[in-house]
Amino acid sequence: MPRQVRIEFPGATYHVMCRGDRREDIFRDDGDREMMLATLAETVGKTGWQVHAWVWMSNHYHLVLETPEANLVKGMTWFQTTYTTRFNARHHLCGHLFGGRYKAVLVDRGDPHYFSTLLDYIHLNPVRAGIIKLQNGDDLRDYRWSSWGGYVHPQQRQQWQQTERAFGVWQLDDTVAGRRALRLRIERRIAEENARHCGLAEMGDQSLQSTLRRGWYYGPETFREWLLAHAGELLGKRSHVRKNYHGGEIKAHGESEAQALLASGLITAGITAAELPQLPKSDQRKVVIASEIRKRTAMPLAWIAQHLYMGTPSHVSHACRRHSNPSTRHLS
Repeated sequence: MPRQVRIEFPGATYHVMCRGDRREDIFRDDGDREMMLATLAETVGKTGWQVHAWVWMSNHYHLVLETPEANLVKGMTWFQTTYTTRFNARHHLCGHLFGGRYKAVLVDRGDPHYFSTLLDYIHLNPVRAGIIKLQNGDDLRDYRWSSWGGYVHPQQRQQWQQTERAFGVWQLDDTVAGRRALRLRIERRIAEENARHCGLAEMGDQSLQSTLRRGWYYGPETFREWLLAHAGELLGKRSHVRKNYHGGEIKAHGESEAQALLASGLITAGITAAELPQLPKSDQRKVVIASEIRKRTAMPLAWIAQHLYMGTPSHVSHACRRHSNPSTRHLS
């Protein structure tokens, strides 16, 4: 069966889901869950994604995200590869962690009901799985590993979590009264639909669960028609710029952003570009600039090494890691 083509365009909204290889766990403990959150935060910084909802389950995860720039594939490649590398290093493993390709369903942002229904589906995963049992006095807020806590408790909100759009479609204000109304709304939904099936409502002739597992878009027929009408143009643009793995394109937070960070970093460090070749490849000023470029863009290590005269990509990686973890700086 041919692989489903990824349709990317600025402003696209996606429901992304991926399971562990052979449906095995992708989280062994809360340390892994925290690591996944940290990796997602780094991805947001590199790509400019707007993350509206997320949930970590035992053997899979869900994300609802918007891409202001057409960079879903680049971002997801970095996100999953980086988490897998870190997971394997933490548990002394090797090989694949995720099973097959991630699922990415385009979501209509023009109809608020689809977006609202999707967020409920995401947040009610722990209830459907029986992790949260409301009849036993549990509260959905007790589940730490989803964006729900950030919606109802601002102090639990991740810095990168986007909430304005969701409160808008719920027609609620992000206030104490609005958040209380939001909790009551979800509790009523659970009571009406029962814990086993809550959050699985159908929109039009689309079954949400079936669509997110096997479909490619979530929205009304007009959204499907728009996607089909523009698919050739969107895919044509993508194939035109996608020359190799890193691509020749100027990505979001890519080369133009990296050049700007390089220029400002040199000014802050009090050195010029002409001086870079004469400085040691491990010069701390170079390392600081390299770390900032790596943190805030998706540029490859080879680009950083070349422009800062830091030797090999591997050397850049080790230098940035030592900079981020001062306790390891004495190690070579």
